[in-house]
Amino acid sequence: MADFQHQSVLLEQAVDALVTDRDGFYIDGTFGRGGHARKILSKLSGQGKLLVVDKDPQAIDEARRLQEQDPRLIVAHSSFADIVDLAGTQGVVGQVSGVLLDLGVSSPQLDNAERGFSFTKDGPLDMRMNTEAGLTAEQWLAEASEEEMARVFFEYGEEKFSRRIARAIADVRKHSPINRTLQLAEIVKQANPAWEKHKHPATRVFQAIRIHINDELRDLEKTLEGIVQVLKTGGRMVVISFHSLEDRLVKRFIAREERGDDFPPDMPVTQAQLNPRVKRVGRQLKADITEVAGNVRARSAVLRVAEKIA
Repeated sequence: MADFQHQSVLLEQAVDALVTDRDGFYIDGTFGRGGHARKILSKLSGQGKLLVVDKDPQAIDEARRLQEQDPRLIVAHSSFADIVDLAGTQGVVGQVSGVLLDLGVSSPQLDNAERGFSFTKDGPLDMRMNTEAGLTAEQWLAEASEEEMARVFFEYGEEKFSRRIARAIADVRKHSPINRTLQLAEIVKQANPAWEKHKHPATRVFQAIRIHINDELRDLEKTLEGIVQVLKTGGRMVVISFHSLEDRLVKRFIAREERGDDFPPDMPVTQAQLNPRVKRVGRQLKADITEVAGNVRARSAVLRVAEKIA
């Protein structure tokens, strides 16, 4: 059953930028609850195809229900980091018309306390995108050294009080296990001496743990490179990011691929000889006031589009 409470961010803008060929083969690397996928399907002809991918078993259950209604849909329970292999299985490497990534955690994942992503609802400290594999947040917090926790909080959460918070967690776990979301949120809250306006003091730490245990940034780097391999000339990549670490990776990747090979600045070569692989399409887009008013989670979303040129 579809989750009608879930609102896909930048839905119209993303799909309008993505679908340039109604008969094409498309990949939605983050199916979630299918908002973008349904919109993509509505734009395709009977010959068009859409491969949807997700790590989350609950998302895949929803995708398979949609697949029963629409034979143009292909479902893969996998990571978008496997995009080249997935495209290879379908025989479409170098023939894909567009790839969409809607990064981060989805509203249904946040709203389900049992998933462990929320610092405002009590639940087990899980935080895995794929609940069938990998370390949980509880296991990582029990095993990680104080130094490793501080590094993760700083690198993936940009948390300036990372050492102080890591020390507080290490002190608590000496006496009792840390296994609930509100328990962790309270530890971080007490250890954080300077709360940001309109932001829960545990926001950055929860983000950092989630990114780390799901290997999100390395997966994204691998995926961006893979997208260029699977796209056909004229095919597009459309990426929606929700925090600066993701968006910075996407922005720098597009800039690097647009620039081409890294020759010394005094080397006499033409722009074409630099072998650029993509070009930017338009400027970055953000949700407008109306969308943010209806869905507060849209406020940090950034959409970037690039087109393969070679």
